[in-house]
Formats: sequence, structure tokens, C-alpha cells
Amino acid sequence: MLHLGYPSYFLIILGASKLLGVIAILIPKFPLLKEWAYAGLFFTMSGALISHLVLGDSFGDIYQSLILLILTIVSWYSRPENRKITSGNLLHIQTRDFSN
Repeated sequence: MLHLGYPSYFLIILGASKLLGVIAILIPKFPLLKEWAYAGLFFTMSGALISHLVLGDSFGDIYQSLILLILTIVSWYSRPENRKITSGNLLHIQTRDFSN
């Protein structure tokens, strides 16, 4: 993290956010929360990849961020249809979540 120019306490923030994101994706229901978790993981991994690229790091330093970014995208894209949020079912999802 110091090599990338970030303070060491940033590791705690990133670690906690990744853990919470994975938990949100794995627990059943809450499709809107899952969308936000996927977005957070996407921005975290793309930010890590860009940070390494800007510093001119070797592929050995970059590949981990790249693999996690690809896995996040593939996981988001390949989720079942009933877990995808579209404009047609967004109102239904929000109403159902607030009615519980």
C-alpha cells in the first residue's frame, strides 16, 4: 500500500469493505444491496488495477487485481435472471424490501 501511495490504515478500510461486499453478495435476498456490493467491488478492483498501471508496475503486481476484477464482472453478469434488477422490477423489489 505504501508503494501505491496510500496510507497503511487504508488496508483496514478496504479489507472491511471487501468482506462486507462478499457477505452482501452471498446472503439471500436483498438484490439492491447486492448491486451496490458488486459496484463497490468493481470500483475497488478497478482502482487497484489503475493504481498499479499508473505506477508502471509489472504484470506480476497487476495480475491479482485484474483477476479479481474479471471475477467480479463475470459473477455480476452471470447471476440468475431472478436476481437481476431491471427498471420493471425495481419498484417491486423496493416495495417488497420495505414491507418486511
